[in-house]
Amino acid sequence: MDDTRPRRSLLYLPASNPRAIAKARALACDVVILDLEDSVAPEAKEAARAEAVAAAAAGGWGAREVAIRVNGLSTPWAEADFRAVAASAADVLVVPKIADAADAARAVALAGGKPVWPLIETPQAVLSAAAIAATSGIHGLVAGFADLAKDLRLKVGRGREPLFHAMSQIVTAARAAAILAFDGVFVDIADTEGLAAEAAQARAFGFDGKTCIHPSQLAAVNAAFSPAPEEVADARGLLEAHAEAMRQGRAVATFRGRMVEVLHVVEARRTLALAERLAATAPEAASG
Repeated sequence: MDDTRPRRSLLYLPASNPRAIAKARALACDVVILDLEDSVAPEAKEAARAEAVAAAAAGGWGAREVAIRVNGLSTPWAEADFRAVAASAADVLVVPKIADAADAARAVALAGGKPVWPLIETPQAVLSAAAIAATSGIHGLVAGFADLAKDLRLKVGRGREPLFHAMSQIVTAARAAAILAFDGVFVDIADTEGLAAEAAQARAFGFDGKTCIHPSQLAAVNAAFSPAPEEVADARGLLEAHAEAMRQGRAVATFRGRMVEVLHVVEARRTLALAERLAATAPEAASG
């Protein structure tokens, strides 16, 4: 898995809205998720499926990854959704309502070799997160905190304290399996300050990016998950200090009063690789 590819912002779009899909090709999102599930009415499911497949095939997405969220395994649309997306040009298949490893394995079998990102959005899924993440073919976990909060009868405020256990479970499961982890959506589109705080919190918890429901959310989410200039400078300095220590035959390096261990070197390299890839795509992102 390439964990230096930018996947800061993942924008859900109804696959039944071709105008929104067309505009998304110029938005500053790292991943577009064409949705066949919650945002599409039952009578529009088949048409939305065709629109999503056509949009993926049409190209013009630049560096953006294209994912398609199918309907859940227990729905009447699942079989046709999986068959169509498996044969499509989409990069990733997002699957809702995955409860356990058996569900995950079934989704992978139907995905035709495409990477699968299951939604962790039920109490059972949280308890099974490690087993789901460890299933071969699962490449990322996507938090679905709205449904989870409903099922758990949580009263989730701005700080999200009642969700801390689930957030840690998802990230820990993803890291143990060496896959990706994405935070859930922030539903108050008008609350830009709250969004920025939640995105910063998600990064602090270890998530790789955050799902979004509106283009206006992309800038704040991208900023939260992008290495800040001081982080990049710190990473460069740390690597230089480590390299100098190695040249002098010293087993231990220090940087700004801190001991430098291998884990710090690995993370510094990842920070620089991510910053370089973001810089390379900056002109394209700026067009959004």
